[in-house]
Amino acid sequence: MKRILCLITVAISCASVDGLTLDAALKRTVDNNPEIQQAKLRLEMATGKKLELRSIAYPDAVIGAVAGDQGGHRSGNDSNQPFGFGYGGLTQALFNAAIPASFRRGDVEVLIAQQQLNIAITNQLHAARLAFYTAVYNRDLKKIRSEQLQRLEANAAGQSQRYQSGLVDRSISVGAQVQASELEPQLEASDRAYHGAELKIVEAMGENLGPSAYLPEPAGELKYARIDIDLPAEVSRTLRRRPDLELARLVVRASKEDERILEAAYYPMVNLTVSGDYIPVTGVRRLQSQGSPRRSDDYISSEIRAGGAYTWRVIDNGQTYGAVKTQRSAREINELLLHKMEQDIPREMARIDRDLKAIAAKQQLLSGASAAAAQNSATVEQNLGNGIVSQLDYRLVENASLEVQSGLLTLAYQQRVALAEWDRATGRYFQFSETGSRH
Repeated sequence: MKRILCLITVAISCASVDGLTLDAALKRTVDNNPEIQQAKLRLEMATGKKLELRSIAYPDAVIGAVAGDQGGHRSGNDSNQPFGFGYGGLTQALFNAAIPASFRRGDVEVLIAQQQLNIAITNQLHAARLAFYTAVYNRDLKKIRSEQLQRLEANAAGQSQRYQSGLVDRSISVGAQVQASELEPQLEASDRAYHGAELKIVEAMGENLGPSAYLPEPAGELKYARIDIDLPAEVSRTLRRRPDLELARLVVRASKEDERILEAAYYPMVNLTVSGDYIPVTGVRRLQSQGSPRRSDDYISSEIRAGGAYTWRVIDNGQTYGAVKTQRSAREINELLLHKMEQDIPREMARIDRDLKAIAAKQQLLSGASAAAAQNSATVEQNLGNGIVSQLDYRLVENASLEVQSGLLTLAYQQRVALAEWDRATGRYFQFSETGSRH
C-alpha cells in the first residue's frame, strides 16, 4: 500500500539558523522517536504473519533417511549386512476454501501495520509540533513582558528620583515600583512553560533526557497568516485518506476475512499426496515374511506412491459455528466503530474551522488597535514625565499595550495550534515546510 504524503505550509519564519527549526525537530522525531521505531518493528512482524497465513496454500514436504545393520545367519548371506534408504513425501492442497481468504488476510495484515505506523508518526509529530509552538510562544511572550518591564523599571527609577527631589508624592513612586513588580511572576511563568516545552521537544525527538541533556532552543517566531479552507472538499478528502479511518476500514476487512477462514471448515478439503522410498542397495530383506512362499518376495526395492486425500468434517458439535458467530460479532462491532468515526470527523473539522474564523476576527480587531496602543503608550509616557498625566493613567495604558501585544502573539499561537489540529484531523501530517519542498 502506498502511504499518503501531503504537503503542509506552516507560517513560522526562521530568524536564526543556530537554533532548532521545526523541520529539523520533526525529522529527528521520525528518525529517533521510540514509538515510531516500535511501529516500524511491528510492520516487519506483519510480513512474517502474512507468510504464516499463506502457508496453507503451499506444499508440505518431508525428507529423511534411515540407516542400520541387518544381522543373523542365513544360507548364502553374511552375518552382518549394513543398509540405508531415504524416504520423502509431498502434500499439496488442491482445494481448500480458506486459501483465498488467507491470501487476502495476509495482505491486510501488512496494510494494518502500515497504517499503525502512519498513526504513530502522526501522533508523535503532532506532539513535537505543539511543543515547538509552545516553546516559541512562551519565549516571545517572555520577551514582550521583559521589554515592558524595562520601561516600567525605568519609570519607577524616574519616579523615585522625582520623589527624592520633592516633585511627586511617595505614593506615586511606590505605585510605579508595584506596577513593575507585578510582571515578575508572569515572566517566571513564561520561563517555566518554555523550559517545559523544550523537554517535550527533546522527548518527542527521542534524545537523551538525563542530567547532561542538551535542550535545543527553537528558532523562528510565530506570525499570523490568513488561511482559506474549503470545508466540504477537505471533508471529502479526509474521509478517503485519514490514517485512523484507513486502519478502521482495514480492521473491518480483516474481520471479514477471518470469518471466511473459519467458515472454510464447512467445505471439504482435497489434497494431492506423493510419497516414495529410495533404497540405494539391493538384497535388503524385510524382517518378517509377507506371506509369500518365495524368498525373493521379501526383498525391499525403491518405490513411489501418489494419490489423493479427501477430508470433510460434517459434524463438529458446533465448534465451527460458534467460532464463526463470535467472529461475526467482532466484525459488526468494528463496522459500528467505523461508522461512528466517519460521522465524528466532519463535526470535528467544522469545529476547527469555526475556531480559525473566530481567531481571524479577533486578530483583525487587535491588529487595528496595536498601532494606536503603541502611539498612546509613547504619548502617555512622555506626558507622565512632564507631570501632565497621573501614574494610574500610565499604568492603565501600559497594561492595555501589553494586552494588545500579548493578545496578537496569543492569537498567532492559537492559530498555529488550530492548524496543527486541522492537519491531524485531515490526515495531512507528513511534512511541515515553509518552502514546500518534498520529503
